[in-house]
Amino acid sequence: MPSKTTPLADEHCVAVTKASKRIADAARADLLKQIPGWQIQTRDGIERLERQFRFADFAQALEFTNRVGEIADAQDHHPAILTEWGRVTVGWWTHVVTGLHRNDFVMAAKTDGVYAVTMS
Repeated sequence: MPSKTTPLADEHCVAVTKASKRIADAARADLLKQIPGWQIQTRDGIERLERQFRFADFAQALEFTNRVGEIADAQDHHPAILTEWGRVTVGWWTHVVTGLHRNDFVMAAKTDGVYAVTMS
């Protein structure tokens, strides 16, 4: 699902192996500019992209959660999702590289696209 704000959302996740590397600092700084509202957080010693989305009620938050789950399955890249009344927190990172990979930025952009559709 394309985002209205960045072509990053049109990309697809690539296969990641143990030989894959975390994204370089310069590249991630540039990509972070393309996904406003996302922040790099460290949880359990692992950097991840994280953003909190606001909703009118639990039903809307749950709808968004399910849509994010659908794109995650389609891309075979799955986030941490915390769904609460009126808000959802989404965290993306790549387990194989124990940190951030370009796939995480792609999925953050796709998540923004899902949010735009959910709120329209």
